[in-house]
Amino acid sequence: MRFLLAAALLPAVALMWYIRRKDKIESEPMGLIWSLVALGAATTITAIILESLGEVLLKIFLPQTSILYTFLFYFVFVAGSEELGKFVVMKLRTWRSPEFNYTYDAVVYAVAASLGFAGLENVLYVFTSGGLSTAIMRALTAVPGHAVFGVFMGLHYGLAKRAEARGNYGTAKVELCLSYLVPVLLHGFYDFTLSVSGWIWTLIFFVFYIAIVIIAFVKVHKASAQDERVDGSLFPPMFQ
Repeated sequence: MRFLLAAALLPAVALMWYIRRKDKIESEPMGLIWSLVALGAATTITAIILESLGEVLLKIFLPQTSILYTFLFYFVFVAGSEELGKFVVMKLRTWRSPEFNYTYDAVVYAVAASLGFAGLENVLYVFTSGGLSTAIMRALTAVPGHAVFGVFMGLHYGLAKRAEARGNYGTAKVELCLSYLVPVLLHGFYDFTLSVSGWIWTLIFFVFYIAIVIIAFVKVHKASAQDERVDGSLFPPMFQ
């Protein structure tokens, strides 16, 4: 049991370590990160409830085998509810936090919440649906996938904070919307292509998955290298 638990959680821990390691100017407090991990994990409960309600609702109007059913279920109820939970807990916990003073901080926050969700989800899958083989498969797909969605969420979240700090409130609202919508679209497409039968959809899934992982790693490297204070100042307030 301990081995399976370690197999389920290790990918999330490793990815979190990598993302935090790229925060080179001012590392975020571990207490803040762990709180986001815990809150992200807690959103699995709301996601399960909303996905179950969505499934019941869709079955009233659409046959479960229809492509429209699959599209709406994965884009609206799965991706929509899971990314909403991560976004809400991240914003409530960090938006007004004094620790949120650099743009890359947002990537750390979003990935922490995402991997908290992915970690608990992975444990549930591993212990209920296949053991070690499931852990290995999800370590290569689902867990990194959630981290990637978190990267895109964090990039826009950081831009939103920077815009607000500099008085660009309209831009801040747009970037906050994108912080939620972009991960939903990526997550929805990921699940949709994985769920539709046919070799062409399998091929599309793998091409899409490899592409977004590469893009996410490039963007993380760039965001880390170009990290800046959200208020545009060159030094922390104590040195001004």
